[in-house]
Amino acid sequence: MNEITGQTFVMNQIINIKEVIQFTSISRAKIYEMINVDSKYYDPTFPKPVRLSESRIGWSAWEVNRWIELKLEGR
Repeated sequence: MNEITGQTFVMNQIINIKEVIQFTSISRAKIYEMINVDSKYYDPTFPKPVRLSESRIGWSAWEVNRWIELKLEGR
C-alpha cells in the first residue's frame, strides 16, 4: 500500500502521469527526460510507458513502485 495516498497497487494496474508524479515526486518534464534515450537525464532503470491509445500513455503501477523500492534499497 502506498502510505501517502493509501492506494494499493494492483498487479498490471496502469497509472497516468499525474499519479507517477505524485508517487515519485519527480516533475512531469523530468520524467519525460528520464524516458528519452537522447536526453542526458535518460535513466534506463525508470519504467517505460505503455501506449494505451494513439494519444495516451500510462505506466505500470507495479514497475513504478518497484523502481521506488530499488532507489530506497540503494541508499
